[in-house]
Amino acid sequence: MHRSPLGRAVGTTTLTFGLALTATSAVSADEIPAEQMAAMQEAFGLSEAGVTDLLDAQDEAAELEAELREELGSDFGGAVFDTDTHELTVQVTEARALGDVRRAGAVPDLVSHGEDVLADGVAALDEADAPATVHGWYADPELDTVVIEVDEGAAEDAEALAAEAGLDAVTVQESADRPRTYTDIVGGNPYYFQDAGSWYVCSIGFGVVGGYVTAGHCGDEGSDTWNDVPGTAQIGTVAGSVFPKSDMAWVEITSPDFTATPLVNDYDGGAVTVTGSAEAPVGAAVCRSGRTTGWQCGVIEAKDQTVRYPRGQHVHGLTRTTACAEGGDSGGSWLAGTEAQGVTSGGSGDCTSGGTTYFQPINPILERWNLTLLTG
Repeated sequence: MHRSPLGRAVGTTTLTFGLALTATSAVSADEIPAEQMAAMQEAFGLSEAGVTDLLDAQDEAAELEAELREELGSDFGGAVFDTDTHELTVQVTEARALGDVRRAGAVPDLVSHGEDVLADGVAALDEADAPATVHGWYADPELDTVVIEVDEGAAEDAEALAAEAGLDAVTVQESADRPRTYTDIVGGNPYYFQDAGSWYVCSIGFGVVGGYVTAGHCGDEGSDTWNDVPGTAQIGTVAGSVFPKSDMAWVEITSPDFTATPLVNDYDGGAVTVTGSAEAPVGAAVCRSGRTTGWQCGVIEAKDQTVRYPRGQHVHGLTRTTACAEGGDSGGSWLAGTEAQGVTSGGSGDCTSGGTTYFQPINPILERWNLTLLTG
């Protein structure tokens, strides 16, 4: 997704005025696994130095967003990062905050609604009775509107839904691609579980103390997980699972043969060591790892999206991205640099034609079950 606001770029130097932000330590190309580096270079058309500069800039932008969110309070309206210019645009709902944003080194943008109002709109839609033609909805901070996605030719259904929810700021997008979860019936690789007598495969998300996190549609609570089919070696048991509404689960390791680590497979013979779970801003570059399509990269388009999957399951609070994924990638890891972002839920399209993929953010998973992310 291309974003081009005008103004100061968030770079890697220390800002010395306003809400000054000290730059994070620079990312070295040697710290990025070769497969991840190659995927980011292909996705964004960058050199190795360009990739490290991008990761440095968006780490700093995430810190600056957090500072301004706290400093501005109710005047804070959202934020969007630009992977091309490395600029962070911060929306504000009051003109008095424009100067504070500018002095902090971000691009100010005065908006009519802001993220709190848009979040209320998303929540209202979550309680509404959406027809089958509706794919989902999300708040777009750059457009300052709630976007409702529907089948082609079904705009009137979206407008009726918006009216039912009492929304003013609405944009309707029509698409022939419907979201789906990424689960395949297969016979080999990552971790497996049974449902109604059939074997399914998903991808491990991130190691936590005592186990790992993954997607909720990748196994009901109490079900067993295995390293192969037909159940050759049990890894653990799903200790908690929520799907629909959310798409989160965690597996408690019950076998002494398996040990959780802070690593993510880079599909090039190595691994990325996870260092934390700081949330990247809208517009930031992210990469995902999954058993079917390996490393794929894109940008965050929106947060807190509600998606309606084919069986009518609504999932709230997902993050929307331009990276692709396919069956079997569900539950897999999403990273911004080395910071954990979430686990794959589903999407539309594929890695041949491209598509949209959604992930369940990691921090709500950790909070729900009081889990500790493993870091190195």
